[in-house]
Amino acid sequence: MQAKDVMTSPAVTVAPETPVEEIAKLLLTRGISAVPVLDAGGRLAGIVSEGDLVRRPESGTERRPAWWLRLLGDGDEQARDYVKSHGRRAADVMTREVVSVDEHATLASIATLLEKHRIKRVPVLREGRVIGIVSRANLLQGLAAHPPAAPAVLDDEALRARVFDEIRRAGVDTAFVNVVVYGGRVQLWGGVRSPEQHAAARLAAQTLAGARVVEDHLGVFSPMVQATMWAE
Repeated sequence: MQAKDVMTSPAVTVAPETPVEEIAKLLLTRGISAVPVLDAGGRLAGIVSEGDLVRRPESGTERRPAWWLRLLGDGDEQARDYVKSHGRRAADVMTREVVSVDEHATLASIATLLEKHRIKRVPVLREGRVIGIVSRANLLQGLAAHPPAAPAVLDDEALRARVFDEIRRAGVDTAFVNVVVYGGRVQLWGGVRSPEQHAAARLAAQTLAGARVVEDHLGVFSPMVQATMWAE
């Protein structure tokens, strides 16, 4: 699935001159967390989110750094914070460095962007113009709508190899793990280092397409046993 398949469109947008009070009301009435800011040519100039409006003198939430921080801090940063908290228009408070995607971006790549930049949504662009917005909620909607994959038909040998690969991909130390597959039934034997690795190994086998039944016989080695078995 791609951005165009789950985005909210058309996106609610504002102009650089839009008053912050109007933006706050817009976020509340539309039930959204941010609005892109478009310049006179309809191009993306910035974005105003809830986070850009939380530190305001009107609500008594303005950030007031200690006097010693003001002395040691960057004067430019203090000036930027003042404009952010006292600005009256979208242009004053908006975030100018906007992370955006095009309409063909995959949901996986969007999820990575949201996680990397610690943001909650991204505008979707087509030829430089905003055509929608993808939020975390939209990603969840895409997940809910995605049909389950049809189980792959694998012989026992191929399934065993895939289970081993998936367990290793889950971060499990397989030095003392064995996988036995017979008639599509997967058995996990041996031991792992921790309960977390045990849970990951079991889940990797259970979620792998083609594994009809998973029998979990894995154990977790005690620290004393581990000190002996993994000793150099």
